[in-house]
Amino acid sequence: MRLPRTRPRSLAGQLFAMQVVLIAAVVAGCAVFAYVSGSAQAEQTATRQVRAAAVAVADSPSVREAIRTPDPSAVLQPYAEQVRRDTQIAFVTIMDTERRRWTHPDASLIGETFLGHTEEALRGETFTETYTGTLGPSIRVVTPVRDGERIIGLVSAGITVDRVSSQVREQLGALALAAGGALALGGIGTYVINARLRRHTHGMNAAELSRLHDYHQATLHAVREGLLMLDGQRRIALINDAGRELLGITPKTEALGRTVDELHLPAPLTGALLASEARVDELHLTADRVVVVNTRPVVGGERRGTVVTLRDHTELQALTGELDSERGFTQALRSQAHEAANRLHTVVSLIALGRVEEAVEFATAELELAQVLTDRVVGAVEEPVLAALLLGKAAQANERGVELELAEDSLIDDGALPDSLAQRDLVTILGNLIDNAVDAASEGDGHGSAGAVPAQRTASQGAGRARVTVTALADDRELLLRVSDTGPGIGPEEADEVFRRGWSTHGAGRGLGLALVRQAAHRNGGSVELDRAPEGGARFTVRLPLGDRTATEVTA
Repeated sequence: MRLPRTRPRSLAGQLFAMQVVLIAAVVAGCAVFAYVSGSAQAEQTATRQVRAAAVAVADSPSVREAIRTPDPSAVLQPYAEQVRRDTQIAFVTIMDTERRRWTHPDASLIGETFLGHTEEALRGETFTETYTGTLGPSIRVVTPVRDGERIIGLVSAGITVDRVSSQVREQLGALALAAGGALALGGIGTYVINARLRRHTHGMNAAELSRLHDYHQATLHAVREGLLMLDGQRRIALINDAGRELLGITPKTEALGRTVDELHLPAPLTGALLASEARVDELHLTADRVVVVNTRPVVGGERRGTVVTLRDHTELQALTGELDSERGFTQALRSQAHEAANRLHTVVSLIALGRVEEAVEFATAELELAQVLTDRVVGAVEEPVLAALLLGKAAQANERGVELELAEDSLIDDGALPDSLAQRDLVTILGNLIDNAVDAASEGDGHGSAGAVPAQRTASQGAGRARVTVTALADDRELLLRVSDTGPGIGPEEADEVFRRGWSTHGAGRGLGLALVRQAAHRNGGSVELDRAPEGGARFTVRLPLGDRTATEVTA
């Protein structure tokens, strides 16, 4: 039968067991040390006590006087017993130089020979020894009694080893009690701390935490969505590789510990990251990207930080712009197909009426107008993507009553544009500029929506048809794309705001096109300039380097 696999002890449990063993070892070591030092200290205390008693008795004048009497024991025995009881030692023995006792706790032993050494005392020295006498093993001090320079007797005071041991045992009991209390308090404190650690580690063991950390690191670097975590002081606590890329933070830049303000991000994006409330799917621009920002505060009784996710919206936004262009182109083709059917019916009717020449003239006039623009675009712009874009935008503009023309000096030879210049960026730049110009020209001609920028128009603007002029010119050094219109233009007070996300004259939900134009130009090392067109409207000029593409500052 296969036994179930037991789960390893949690990290908190392992730490608790280790800490209890460590505390027990420390307490036991301290107890042993205290016992050894206490025993030595008790012995030293006992030695000092008996030494003081022996020396005090030997120096007493009454002892010297009693020794000179015919019966010293009669006086010395009561005196010695009084001293013994007062000092709580085992014995005080006073003897002559022949080691015959004058005093003893057991009166029957008075007159007998003292058991112990006296040689050093007879030489005038005070010494200590441990010796087994009539009372058992004892720590004793022997000292001479002097009468001037002559030694007339000896005094020995002692305490039994059992008495010293009993004192040590009493201390050991108190020590054991203190050690047990320290162990209990240490165990309780360790349990409380580890219980809190267990809650924070969710009961996981060291291997599980290590595996979780490895998965965390792998996930952090593998996920394509940018992840940014801010602490309570708005400092970066964590950022993954995608987050660095989306925010334009180079790998060499130390981001951890820096505040959001130190990243030098656009003001709207910085405000979103520092906001105390949650943000959901907000669109923001960096120098090179369009990012979708989501933030959520981390709250646990107090503000602990913010979790930020970042999604790259650049390609999606570009595709959306292309889709809008294709949708407009499709609508224009549908309208043209409807108009072509009407024209065809007109031609058939003229033929049926026998007016063949007028039918041919009517049909060829429409073909010539369309063919002239097609020949002009195809002849000047051999880059197929740009040529197709210009023809499609021309059809859209015509449906809105705006004439789109290609400047006479336009010329882009086949192969003039390097592969490093993304075609999608070209579509983003030129498509958005033409769309804005068509909007402005149609408004200036009275066909646009309400809410146009009120600006002074010249006489030439009102005299002719609404028109957008496109210049596309490439040489060895740079690609120049210029779009001008006959619209109302942009006032000087708004010239610095046109490239900001959200700026538009068409209400909410618009205003991203020019920001994307500047972003695409910056991404390719180019520049965007805004001035006034000769017709009075706005003129945007984009310059993209084709040789050494070093990033230049975007100007407005």
